[in-house]
Amino acid sequence: MSDQMSAPGTRFSRRDFVTATGGAATVALAGCQGAPRAENTAGTPETTPAAQSNQSSLPAAAPPEMVDLAEQDNEVTLKTVPARLPVHPEESLGGPIELPRVWAFAADDGQPSVPGPVLRAQEGDVIEVTLDNTDGKRPHTVHFHGVQKAWKDDGVPTTSGIKVPPGEKHTYEIPANTPGTHGYHCHYQTHQHIEMGMYGIFRVDPKGYDEADREYFLTVKDWDSRLPRLYAGQDVSYSPTRRKADVFTVNGRSLPRTLHPEDGSPLIVSRGDTVRVHMVNVGGYMAHPMHTHNHRFDLVEKDGTQLPEPLQFERDITNIAPAERHTIEFEASAEPGIYLMHCHKVNHATNGLDAAATYPGGMVTGIVYEEAMDTDIFADLMGYAGYEM
Repeated sequence: MSDQMSAPGTRFSRRDFVTATGGAATVALAGCQGAPRAENTAGTPETTPAAQSNQSSLPAAAPPEMVDLAEQDNEVTLKTVPARLPVHPEESLGGPIELPRVWAFAADDGQPSVPGPVLRAQEGDVIEVTLDNTDGKRPHTVHFHGVQKAWKDDGVPTTSGIKVPPGEKHTYEIPANTPGTHGYHCHYQTHQHIEMGMYGIFRVDPKGYDEADREYFLTVKDWDSRLPRLYAGQDVSYSPTRRKADVFTVNGRSLPRTLHPEDGSPLIVSRGDTVRVHMVNVGGYMAHPMHTHNHRFDLVEKDGTQLPEPLQFERDITNIAPAERHTIEFEASAEPGIYLMHCHKVNHATNGLDAAATYPGGMVTGIVYEEAMDTDIFADLMGYAGYEM
């Protein structure tokens, strides 16, 4: 079980959470998952009745963990693991919602997660990333955005000639030579493999980097649930040219689960904090205009480039296109409370399709002040999210 009680980034511990809630919170176990199950090495989507019945035995993909590469000799192993994604497991606000089969990354001995782990490096270091596909059933690769690397390490099988077949491993050498926030993803049959969950954040801190009081990482994604359902053996058809998004997530969860302190990604702040949020849209299809309630922010970095001060004007919405990375910064200067942060395509803030769509839901998280965590409203929200207070 992780001790992180917020979005990945600045540590907010279980003890901190209990203190902020006035001691009312109990220790929930929703963030604890079982050991990953290996995927068999046969052919195509799992369409047999036995395969369908096995979906529920897959591990639940966890929220992304932080991997400080400098603390482990700049080496990491990314293992490919089949999992299910509990987007919103409760019955509140249009739930439950689950993607019955996804393809997750697990870092070293960690839990499989969707998105994959946040890989954090220091400028000037060289990272060895081993893709472990020994238990996989199809080829994979890893492609890193932003940084300049050798041709053989680009992660694109068509142009580099390198892919990682089932049963094999391959090590990529990735120089951390472009400071900023970047993404990584599988580049084999990209239109399917990103859609199945193989993506994550790669962060390169510049030399002399000065972290904010609170610093968090969010990955936004829209999903067409038919592809994960197809690979789970359900009787559906899917085509990327006729894609229809019906699930919208922040770090793999939809509101209200995004507010769950263990399984979600709330942005926990205290009045007066400087807050820096790194947002990545690794999905390949839709742009997402992300809006903060009651807080105006500066866009300080885009796609790994620090923006000059004249371009860092205040705003409360930033539109993140596919593969873009935006870093925003604001002061937690509002009246302490709970404020939404969400995609402002309003249908992306729903759970479910068509007439069954429920608002609010979807690609929504919150800026949560510690000073408001001992209120009845916060307790109610935790109930919707499935966290026992």
